[in-house]
Amino acid sequence: MDERRRSKRIGLESRLVLKRLSDGEAFSEEISIEVVDVSKTGVGFVCDKPLEIGAVYEGFLTIWTKEVLHAFIEIVRIIKEEDTFSYGGIFIGMPEMEASRIAVYDMVQEADQDK
Repeated sequence: MDERRRSKRIGLESRLVLKRLSDGEAFSEEISIEVVDVSKTGVGFVCDKPLEIGAVYEGFLTIWTKEVLHAFIEIVRIIKEEDTFSYGGIFIGMPEMEASRIAVYDMVQEADQDK
């Protein structure tokens, strides 16, 4: 399978809470998901709720430093698994400073693996 990602994905133990945005209004339902991997350009995750491809969700990603990154995520891939869904999303308008935090973590992880 061809790799289409612009940035290397890294695994990250985290939780993300999404709020669905529709026509400028946010729904109040929050959906907990399990992050599988993350890069400075996007995130892969699984959850048991069906989401819509092309939809934009507001997210709060808790990173390894326990800081919370605020992001908007557009769903670009959906794979139905047994009782869950696997999603791929790209970050929309994430500030470079926050994207850089993810890139720095990637560099630290690679340095640790080279030891």
